[in-house]
Amino acid sequence: MTDPLALFRAMAETVPAYQDFLREQGVDPGAVRTLGQIPLMTKQNYHLRYGLERRCPGGSLRGADMVAVSSGSSGRPTVWPRSIRDELVVAERFEQVLVGGFRAGERSTLAVICFALGNWVGGMYTTAACRHLAAQGHPITVATPGNDVAEILRVVGELGPLFDQVVLLGYPPFVKNVIDAGSGWAPYQIKLVLAGEVFSEQWRDLVAARAGITDPVTDVAALYGTADAGVLGNETPLSVRIRRFLAERPDVATPLFGDARLPTLVQYDPGARFFEAVGSTLAFTADGGVPMVRYHIADEGGVLGRAELVGLCREHGFDPGDGPDLPFVYLFGRSLFTVSFFGANVYPENVTVGLERPHIADRVTGRFVLRSVEDADRDRRLALAVELAPDVPAGADLAAEVAASVRAELLRLNSEFAHYVPADYQLPVVELRPAGDPEFFPPGVKHRYTRPS
Repeated sequence: MTDPLALFRAMAETVPAYQDFLREQGVDPGAVRTLGQIPLMTKQNYHLRYGLERRCPGGSLRGADMVAVSSGSSGRPTVWPRSIRDELVVAERFEQVLVGGFRAGERSTLAVICFALGNWVGGMYTTAACRHLAAQGHPITVATPGNDVAEILRVVGELGPLFDQVVLLGYPPFVKNVIDAGSGWAPYQIKLVLAGEVFSEQWRDLVAARAGITDPVTDVAALYGTADAGVLGNETPLSVRIRRFLAERPDVATPLFGDARLPTLVQYDPGARFFEAVGSTLAFTADGGVPMVRYHIADEGGVLGRAELVGLCREHGFDPGDGPDLPFVYLFGRSLFTVSFFGANVYPENVTVGLERPHIADRVTGRFVLRSVEDADRDRRLALAVELAPDVPAGADLAAEVAASVRAELLRLNSEFAHYVPADYQLPVVELRPAGDPEFFPPGVKHRYTRPS
């Protein structure tokens, strides 16, 4: 198991930036005996204050053979040094999904990387992890079309028939766009590996059906990853079964998570990453090119023991079955992606479910931008820009259906919204935009679901 105290002592001896950080925090490394005595690190108090080399062991980048760049969704992009050792730790998470879940150890598998390539962390890191699995002898072949829909479809069409199965790896809304742009997916035995966003169980079922996937529990897996430390955890069939149960039982889920939203629920290996809950947010400890001890990220979530969570399910009449003997971590995403409206926090996850209802889903892509804006009378309104599916015309009837569906889900899922927002203001103002609209939905970039007022 990752030992935070051992890593703390190593960093205090070898990492110049951490030595300065501890001095500023008034911490004597020799006096530290417990985890609680170690100060929390953040991007603001550590990474943005010290130069890149000084955050590496020995004050040098010599231990890194590659760099990755974060997407910068919460600020400017950040450079993260990497080594083969870092990739091998992440490859174990992909192995649990691809080999343990998708049986890629016995089925010839085409892994199609649909993340953006270049220095951005998703594409190159995922490619490296999949190639490590291939080097171990698993019959996995990697194709890297990146986030080019036409090229992805060409690669799958040409190479897919040569393999037992095809795995698409990418951000959820982009992978959905790929599936919607193609057709005849069933013969390829599609599997999905998704990262970067929370999605609902309705979304999982919808996309699985369109991709010809018969078992969304085993064949669709989400990863919990950060640019800071790669992949931290992954969905397993056990975690998916539990999440699907909780999706139908908000009376169980809300007290468990302390929130009406349904978080991503993954399992993680404490031998590689040490998680702890700090209030309602997460911190982790991980060795790497830039080692981190008690790194406090902006993700809202918590940690649950396996016995605790499985036992809770059984108490409520659901046996989730077998699965890895690993703990769980859950996360809602970053709080900066909420919109405050009449004092209620409105979450993109709630809006998403409204767009995934059967009478709506075929006509929109699932992408949207949520804002709180002032109307002509200076009253606040919840504004929702929604991306239409290709070749679907905008119309008042569809806008009204979208607004009604979103309002229904907000009232059902978000108790703050139901209690704080006056009835006359609960219906969002919906603006339908064409696919790829340059103002709200520019192609080729990571989408943001909220904007400041």
